[in-house]
Amino acid sequence: MTLLIFVASLLGAMAIGVPVAFALIFCSLMLMLQLDMFNAQIVAQNMISGADTFTLLAIPFFLLAGELMNSGGLSRRIIDFALACVGHIKGGLGLVAIVAAVIMASLSGSAVADSAALAAILVPMMREAGYNVPRSAGVIAAGGVIAPVIPPSMAFIIFGVAANVSISRLFMAGIVPGLLMALTLVVIWMVVGRNSASTTLPKRSGKERLQATARASWALGMPVIVLGGIRMGMVTPTEAAVIAAVYAWLVGTFVYKELRLRDLYTVLLRSAKTTAVVMFLVAAALVSAWLITAADIPAELGGFLEPFIEHPKLLMLIMMLLIFVIGTALDLTPTLLILTPVLLPIVKMAGIDPVYFGVMFVMNTCISLLTPPVGVVLNVVSGVAKVPLGKVIVGVGPFLLGYFLLLMLFVAIPEIITVPMKWLY
Repeated sequence: MTLLIFVASLLGAMAIGVPVAFALIFCSLMLMLQLDMFNAQIVAQNMISGADTFTLLAIPFFLLAGELMNSGGLSRRIIDFALACVGHIKGGLGLVAIVAAVIMASLSGSAVADSAALAAILVPMMREAGYNVPRSAGVIAAGGVIAPVIPPSMAFIIFGVAANVSISRLFMAGIVPGLLMALTLVVIWMVVGRNSASTTLPKRSGKERLQATARASWALGMPVIVLGGIRMGMVTPTEAAVIAAVYAWLVGTFVYKELRLRDLYTVLLRSAKTTAVVMFLVAAALVSAWLITAADIPAELGGFLEPFIEHPKLLMLIMMLLIFVIGTALDLTPTLLILTPVLLPIVKMAGIDPVYFGVMFVMNTCISLLTPPVGVVLNVVSGVAKVPLGKVIVGVGPFLLGYFLLLMLFVAIPEIITVPMKWLY
């Protein structure tokens, strides 16, 4: 009954257009009434204590680093570097999108920001070169969702705080799955997209490649500093986020000289608005997480899943399908915040590594960014590239299928994630 009240109140509030954060607070109030423990102080105290976490400081600084990177010219130089390396190959602009997406993912961790930057620069080039535009928009959207999987990742920070799991371990565990997602895109693009181009770009000379590499070297140095510092234990993820923001500002202002003082207000304002949305969601979700625990909803759900607890792979498959379905209707952050406190106790009961589950969870929610009806990344690419949404959905289809098959492979063979994780951490 408690589980039914939680689900019905949450979905009912969202169905009538209530923002997710307020819907979470509403369902928390319904749970308090059901448990006969109504007290407004529970909401206030848990929202304050939930947001008052040092680890969550990484979110505004990584968001700021991403904004500074895009405004300071780092993104453009990364794309130019990818063009110099693989742009001359038949269908090379698709490969450029994938390579640039991986590099930019290691800088910002934002699927929306990376997709928008790639679509704004590459779709006009691909259209002019005679590429199939919906397929081009599809590969850019699919490349953009790699960002939350490859560290530094805001999704891993949010999951780590909600699940009380090491964020540094999550960061290291996300490297191999993120690279395999990129490899999947390369294979699919070479099958369905490489022959769509009527023209190819001229091959750059060795000198031009060196020049492009030199221009991008400052941007390419950022992930080395951030991930290297975390891996060697020199900085925490929060401290690494501060370093990333300061580094992006210094490079954009004094090296590339594209970030002017008057631009900082706009950059800071955009970062602050996004941070406010994310942090309010986190605070509201931690209220419902407290009440989920108090109501013992995981045990109630565990009763339904009890027959599968002795079969971890089958349980993971069921949970991944559940997350995928819910992710089609919710954005990445709400899905993480709502389902983590519900599913994590069951994961632990089944003896599944929480870090492995976290990587799978984040990867699954990233795939959901490419699915209608919400499909945030689809909408961003459609708007920036001026391609009808329906055509983008068709174009992303083969890449979405490839991602889903890769996810099922990780379910069947978890060692693909867990073994490299032990090597890297």
